[in-house]
Amino acid sequence: MDFREKTVVITGGASGMRLFSGLKFYELGANVVLCDRDQTALKKVSETFGKDEKLLTITCDVRNFEEVKNAVEQVDKIFGTLDVMINCAGGNSCRVFGHWDEFSERPIEEIRWGMEVNLMGVIYFCHEAMHRMKKQKSGVIINFGSITGLEGDIGGLDYAVSKCAIMNALNKCLAKEGAPHGVRVNCIAPGPVLTRPGMANMKTPLGRAADPQEIVDMVLYLASDKSSFVTDSTFLMDGGRHLMMNE
Repeated sequence: MDFREKTVVITGGASGMRLFSGLKFYELGANVVLCDRDQTALKKVSETFGKDEKLLTITCDVRNFEEVKNAVEQVDKIFGTLDVMINCAGGNSCRVFGHWDEFSERPIEEIRWGMEVNLMGVIYFCHEAMHRMKKQKSGVIINFGSITGLEGDIGGLDYAVSKCAIMNALNKCLAKEGAPHGVRVNCIAPGPVLTRPGMANMKTPLGRAADPQEIVDMVLYLASDKSSFVTDSTFLMDGGRHLMMNE
């Protein structure tokens, strides 16, 4: 896979699988833009690479549309193109706030945070990316769903609802808009991934969680010309966990 002369933007890109994805694109020749609200983590990434013109870090809170708009404008100004938009930023509000009560017992501020981060943040970046990709008559948008979007979650309703919306309506709407302009839109919906210790114990019919590399390989495939005839598809990468839903 060759991503030379391509610009890839990744949200939540300062750590974990998002950073790993960015490094893979970098190794394959892409200009890589890592967006994250964690300035400290972004600084460490920048220090690791030094002054490399092919790597750009941007502090951005995906909940703030003006920050998102400014981030994409920076990408356009510096690289002149936006070829691959990968929306990875997100998080389960139950885990983030440490509250595992049922939905109706949780503070509404936490629910709002989850909806803004997991859904509105994706919509904001898709809005700005699609606008530019239509003009250049090419581009790929990859959004991240989750098996939770199919399973549902009594406590983390905001996470489940956001992911379900991304996997279904958002994917379809964006793919319809982008297709006449050469823009493809797809979604990856992981189950447990070995990015956190707790996921190692989540049950799947295959008896394990995914290695991050397995997810990144799918990201690379969907971003590349090898998937040039693929759009409006959600790839469920859950080790068969969805087969357990009715057990």
